[in-house]
Amino acid sequence: MTVFDEFFYTVFSFYKNNHKQKANSIAIVYISFLQGTLLLLLGVFFAGFFRQMNMVTMSSTKAWGLFVLAMVFIYFKNWMQYTGKRRMMINTKMIKKKSKTHNIYLLWLLPFAVLGLTYIVYQAV
Repeated sequence: MTVFDEFFYTVFSFYKNNHKQKANSIAIVYISFLQGTLLLLLGVFFAGFFRQMNMVTMSSTKAWGLFVLAMVFIYFKNWMQYTGKRRMMINTKMIKKKSKTHNIYLLWLLPFAVLGLTYIVYQAV
């Protein structure tokens, strides 16, 4: 089980009490947002690295288009992964394991911290 599975289950179980119908959708959006911000950080890092190495890879509009396509792929991958049997399997493992739950406010702060780090890396380049 990955860290993203644990984060998904924590967000899902937090919102399951108040929003029974939308808990899965909220958790999928959270995981997609987190993975998207990590992808953006990685892309900005490599763009700065390639710029300093004087390598011409692709234009910024093509890079943003590729990022949008990757985000759509990430969302649908997470939607397919966490909608069916995988969510039930994660639920069973988490109940058996009794693993520690993460603070929901820190989990929601994590993507914004990654966005801040992305901005810092972008300014350094």
